[in-house]
Amino acid sequence: MRTARFVVWADKKLHKAFGGRVSLVALAGLPSLRLTTTGRKSGLPRSTNLLYYPRSGDFVLTASNWGRPNDPAWALNLRANPKCEVALAGKPVDVLARELHGEEYDRMWSELLAFWPGYAMEQREAARPLPVFVLARVAR
Repeated sequence: MRTARFVVWADKKLHKAFGGRVSLVALAGLPSLRLTTTGRKSGLPRSTNLLYYPRSGDFVLTASNWGRPNDPAWALNLRANPKCEVALAGKPVDVLARELHGEEYDRMWSELLAFWPGYAMEQREAARPLPVFVLARVAR
């Protein structure tokens, strides 16, 4: 969690230098995407690089915020406007986000922990349930 600031900074630099084709997460051999939401207050596009769990053609995101006590801004933006875009290796894909709750959340949480066990540590650090979103592709 202490390295989060550096990782985010370095990831932004890599994204800019390589036109979205390179990220720290991808260099580590994990699936990564660039999420672009609409700012809930500003109405402006807001982008961030994230680890995602690929599942049946969908993109599953966990709003861990590096174990911080508050949900990340991108999660708040998705709640306000679920229409967003992901970019995979710089290629844009329109998606629609849906936050999981109840039994569906519980089942997905188990899958997410099998995929990335670090989420358990981030949840303990955050002392809150970590929101989970499924992003499904939509036709352009």
